[in-house]
Amino acid sequence: MRRETVAIVPARGGSKGVPRKNVAQVGGIPLVVRAVQAARASGRVHRVVVSTDDTEIADIAGAAGAEIVWRPAEISGDLASSEAALLHALDELAARGVEVDVLAFLQATSPFIPSEALGRACDLVASGEADSAFSARESYEFFWTENDGQALALGHDAAHRPRRQDRDPAYVETGAFYVMRADGFREARHRFFGRTRIVEVPEATAIEIDTPDELAVARALAPVLGSAASIDALAVVTDFDGVHTDDTAGVDEYGEEHVRVSRADGMGVRMLREAGIPVLILSTERNAVVAARARKLGVPVIQNSEDKRAALETWAASAGVPLDRIAYVGNDVNDIGALEAVGWPIVVPGSHPLAAAAARVQLTRRGGHGAVRELAERVLAARTTPQEGTR
Repeated sequence: MRRETVAIVPARGGSKGVPRKNVAQVGGIPLVVRAVQAARASGRVHRVVVSTDDTEIADIAGAAGAEIVWRPAEISGDLASSEAALLHALDELAARGVEVDVLAFLQATSPFIPSEALGRACDLVASGEADSAFSARESYEFFWTENDGQALALGHDAAHRPRRQDRDPAYVETGAFYVMRADGFREARHRFFGRTRIVEVPEATAIEIDTPDELAVARALAPVLGSAASIDALAVVTDFDGVHTDDTAGVDEYGEEHVRVSRADGMGVRMLREAGIPVLILSTERNAVVAARARKLGVPVIQNSEDKRAALETWAASAGVPLDRIAYVGNDVNDIGALEAVGWPIVVPGSHPLAAAAARVQLTRRGGHGAVRELAERVLAARTTPQEGTR
């Protein structure tokens, strides 16, 4: 029997700080799915398991490739420890004939788990270099506490303020992942035991979501942190104003609008079409300029759409393309419904904050200045680059 490296993601249905937190979306992806994808992308995990008491969480985690362990009520409440959920899951896996060698405990409340760092932690434990390892960020902060109205320095001399470059760093636990020998964890019943190692992760990824404000921050960061990713989509749908254009228009003496578009975008659309990737322009307004540009590009257009999400869903069904394999790029609040419907919600720089908060990726080029060309190149790049899990 193969001894496996298994990632376990505890994800119960109840949450007081952020209701339904584990299915809340960051970058268009539910938090529990982000954890599953991070584990799979590490290249070190043989099996991903989600421990839950919730049907919706089980359904979306299962669709993302995770196995489900149903957690009993006695370890599903607010006071239940993560260790209890992990030990229960290990027992359930053993009953299924799974022999766990290395246990990776991932927290779905950390939306930006670095897969490469997780892989390094798994290697440290699997090789015997460590019994347990955890994610932490480097810190040069000065910590203080207060006692009876008096501020007290923690871990430093308040009278001596050395420069950052003259100080040794401390490390702050991020909560993203903990990796350990499964047998050692069973014996210690705690995530830190034996020889423990720190695996440093980028500070930008070190976010834990326990409050609505932290969820809002994560959503704002998601498109920026995802901006370098290739885009594994089977179809591309775009807004027009603000995406194919710079969101401005000139009006002549006859009331006719004129917009500026990018020839590079035209080539990008051509590249997509030649690769057999369907392209659709979806616009709220009815405008002859939009129709003329669509004809020039040789792509279909839907105009005068008051409900972009409904129009997108109808088109996707007729085209036979799953919504989670569509890239939709927009820039304003009327795009939010469509952004929330697809697996690859994308915005351009300068988009409305509410639209940006629904996005998975922010392009680097502005609307009307090569945004569609950039999108095309990244969609085509994904066809030659292995991708790990869409939503």
